[in-house]
Amino acid sequence: MSTVELKSLSAPERRRKRGNISMGVLGAFALIVFGFLPNAGAPVTYSFVLGNEWILIKEWIVNSKTGSLGFALVSLLSVVLAALQFRARKTSRFATGLFGATFLMSFLCWAAAGKFIPFTGLLQGALLLSVPLIFGAMSGVISERSGVINIAIEGQLLAGAFMSGVVASLTQNTWVGLLIAPFAGMAISWLLAVFAIKYGIDQVVLGFVLNVLVIGLTGFLYKKLLIPYQSTWNAGGTFAPIEIPVLAKIPVIGPIFFAQSIIVYLMYVAVIVIHIALFKSRWGLRTRSVGEHPTAAESVGIDVNKVRFRNVLIAGAVAGLGGAFFTLGAVGAFSKEMTAGKGFIALAALIFGRWSPLGAVAAALIFGFADNLQGVLTITGTPIPSEFMLMAPYIATIIAVSGFVGRVRAPAADGIPYKRGGGSR
Repeated sequence: MSTVELKSLSAPERRRKRGNISMGVLGAFALIVFGFLPNAGAPVTYSFVLGNEWILIKEWIVNSKTGSLGFALVSLLSVVLAALQFRARKTSRFATGLFGATFLMSFLCWAAAGKFIPFTGLLQGALLLSVPLIFGAMSGVISERSGVINIAIEGQLLAGAFMSGVVASLTQNTWVGLLIAPFAGMAISWLLAVFAIKYGIDQVVLGFVLNVLVIGLTGFLYKKLLIPYQSTWNAGGTFAPIEIPVLAKIPVIGPIFFAQSIIVYLMYVAVIVIHIALFKSRWGLRTRSVGEHPTAAESVGIDVNKVRFRNVLIAGAVAGLGGAFFTLGAVGAFSKEMTAGKGFIALAALIFGRWSPLGAVAAALIFGFADNLQGVLTITGTPIPSEFMLMAPYIATIIAVSGFVGRVRAPAADGIPYKRGGGSR
């Protein structure tokens, strides 16, 4: 396809064309590197059983060289299918999903030659690592769809983690700790709303300042209170997994989605509610209108800054709830800077997902999987140096925000302060 022909396509068609080209390049890479480079051909064992779920298949043993080559060929066939669907002007979601799955399996067969891979556990761990990313991305969706850039997600997550852990420790009640977490995130978002909406401070700079403030404050309190009085201030415990009857017994899917803690189930609810409310409710229509065209929204009687202020507080509450997962959902105690940049990865998921709740969830799951995959492969041993494996989730983040996935457009008024009666400043 010539440059002129490419320019004649619509923006979505150009994105699909570039995506197909990218898949073709990656498929050829998988065929050459994973399929044909020297490989001992040792068997790879995939396990599909975690607990007491029904057993459909217990283990799958595959020759690493045969598996790498076979999955690489299927990934290339999926590229051909995507190209045919593009020419027929049909959606290529199935072909894209097939490519992603087979490319991954080709890599796994090559990297885990002679190893044991707990496949269901790998996916379960990926979901758990995605939980704070999804909460953070949902926070970003609400805030930025309203026209306020939320760089402070990192601080909101950290505040939620700190307060939930401390309150749960002092009360010896994890439910009380979980209840306080949204208010901790909301407190940080209140500062963001006041200075960004009322005083028109640069939202990007303000977000970074709030992150530094929370990191410094929690670090100081951790050193002065949580370390010397750990048994009192930093021993909140964790929520036990709740198995949903019948659903938790489903092979592979059951242990991943339906044998989780209450925070994970709250995440499911949050995603569903935010998606439906954003596109099917009056609140969602107002939120999208003040983020896209605040002047038009004001002309029909909407108080733009009031809507923005309220939504920024809601966004902070969602992020604070996600922060509770670090303490009450994972380790049971707070540690210094334990969010480790997850708020910024959540922002990348937001961009990767094109400011859509479901798109952001998909991106967060990809980042969570990349993070968990590097941990599993590092433990089991892989020909890839561990230093490179540790970079995997951050490389995925860079790819997401670099334009590799196509040009993305933020809400038109995102980051632009609004003065009532006078338009954007």
